[in-house]
Order: sequence, then C-alpha cells, then structure tokens
Amino acid sequence: MNAFDLAILRFVNHFAFRSTLFDYMAMAIEKFYFTRGLGLICLLWWIWFRNGPDVRRDREIVICTAVATMLALFTGRLLAHYLPFRLRPFADPALALRFPAEVSTCRVPVLRSWSSFPSDHAMMWCAVATGVYLASRRLGIVAFVYTIAFICFPRIYLGMHYPTDVLAGAVLGVVICLLLNHAVIRRRLATPVLDWSVKYQGAFYVGAFLLSFELASQFDELRKLSEFLWENA
Repeated sequence: MNAFDLAILRFVNHFAFRSTLFDYMAMAIEKFYFTRGLGLICLLWWIWFRNGPDVRRDREIVICTAVATMLALFTGRLLAHYLPFRLRPFADPALALRFPAEVSTCRVPVLRSWSSFPSDHAMMWCAVATGVYLASRRLGIVAFVYTIAFICFPRIYLGMHYPTDVLAGAVLGVVICLLLNHAVIRRRLATPVLDWSVKYQGAFYVGAFLLSFELASQFDELRKLSEFLWENA
C-alpha cells in the first residue's frame, strides 16, 4: 500500500456511514446502468445525429470511440489477469477501514476474485469521455465531470478500487481513444463502417443499438455467460 492511496482512502472513508442516504445513493449510482455510463452513450448518439458541416468527422469519432471503449475493456481485463493480483480495498482487512460496498452483497463475491488494478470502468468511460471531447469540447468537459463524479468517485468511496487503480485506468482509456482517433487511423477504421451504415441502414442501426446496450452494461450478460460456460466446460 502506497502513501498516496492510503491517504485518499482514509480521507474518503471518513465520510462513510455518516449518512445512510448518501451511502445508498453511492451504491445505487454504481449499480444503475444510467449512472454507470448510459448517459455517456446518449451523448455519442447525439453526436452521431447532430447536424453540421462536420457530420462525417463526428461519425468517424463515434465509431472509433466505440471501438476504443471495447478495446479498453478488453485491455483492462487482460491487465487485471496478468498483472500481480491486487486485493480490493473493501476486502483487505489490513486497511482497518469499513466501506459501504460490504452492504452490497450481490456483487461482493465476484469482486473478491477480480484484481483491483486497473479500473476497467475508468478505462471504458474515460475513453468515451475523450471521444465526446474530440467532437465537442463543451460536451467533453461535461462528460469528464460526469465520469469522475458518477463512475470513478463512487468506486473509490465504496472501496472497490484504490485511487491509483482509477487513475491508471483513466490514463489508459484516454490514450487508447486518442490513438484510435488519430486522423489516419480514424479514417481507415471508420470508412468501411460508414459505407456499411449507408448500404445496410436497418442492420447497422440494430447492431448499433445492441452495441450501445452492451457498452452501457459493460457486457455483463456476455461475461456471465462466458463464466458459466468456462466453469461448466
């Protein structure tokens, strides 16, 4: 445990259990799909359909941001699997801290077996916020504030991640999105998708809707299915 993480955790934990309403609000914000990222997905849809002289560029950014978000989630899972295991704060008795996350029993057993570093939530949604920022600076600032307040902070407050987990995830998410949105890469990646969206509009928007749902839920159903098949194979 480094001094940076410990100092922030102790400061944030100082406010835990002082207000039952605040604690349950933090747990609700962490659980609900809308506050976990659906609002950011809505911003991507707005960027896709807004009118203006840069419609093609906007849509290229949306496509590359969606790819970056999936890549961020995949990268986060790989890093968590192959890097040294890091116990989550709420499950570490050495910290001598109590976190509201222990009240949320439905997800605790799963989280105990997942390494804390890095935060895949921070990676995913900071990637989305970066894409929104590239398309609109004003909306991007809103997206980053939303990500910090509704996605990153609750996970530290509830003891699900250390601050450095979130910081590392955020940096990786931003970098991945910026790389895929480099002008040359963006055009090569987005052009065939845009062509397909014009040629097969119905199938494209059905797929886009399904992808949006999976991103908002962070592929919960697919992960549960893969875990079931892995355990029963």
